[in-house]
Amino acid sequence: MIKPAIKLATLTLFLGALAASPTLLPAFAAGGGDPGAPDMMRPSAVTPPATKSSTAPAPSPHRTKKAAKQSFLSDPAFVQGYHQAYTSIYDRHDYASALEQLKALGHDDYANVANLIGYSYRKLGDYKLSQIWYERALQSDPNHVLTWNYYGFWQIEQGNREQAEYHLGRIAEICGTDCTEYRTLAAALEQPPGTGLVY
Repeated sequence: MIKPAIKLATLTLFLGALAASPTLLPAFAAGGGDPGAPDMMRPSAVTPPATKSSTAPAPSPHRTKKAAKQSFLSDPAFVQGYHQAYTSIYDRHDYASALEQLKALGHDDYANVANLIGYSYRKLGDYKLSQIWYERALQSDPNHVLTWNYYGFWQIEQGNREQAEYHLGRIAEICGTDCTEYRTLAAALEQPPGTGLVY
């Protein structure tokens, strides 16, 4: 009974802090992979480390990883650096600078970061490196819907429409057929092969 209450309190605190941070709200709401979306919105990701007691077992490595993840996600330097990279990508379309900024964060094993590295390489035309980073993002979080979306566009651009259909199916399993990620990839698949994509 105490753990659900702690989870609820932690989630409430996080959402309150999120609401107090207007510079990050547009990116969170857009689902663009800014820190916190989707990983931080999962209740399991905001579970605080267990409190120590004299009879409690030592924390498992899994719990330590969660605590470390929470630590860097709440680090103002990480959030600011990620936001700068995000702005470089989506506002200025400066993918080379974004790559430098994202790699400088030191957390490229985090799905949101790996996904944006993959996206930047794809936009720069380096499909081999882009694929590596999309796969790294999915290894970090197999349900990272934005990676499935971007990697689906990668598949279409490479002429792998059947694989893109698979990605579309994975998106439907994760967020349904009404989410933006599903709708944009489905619309791209409806275009004739060879159509230039803007996404």
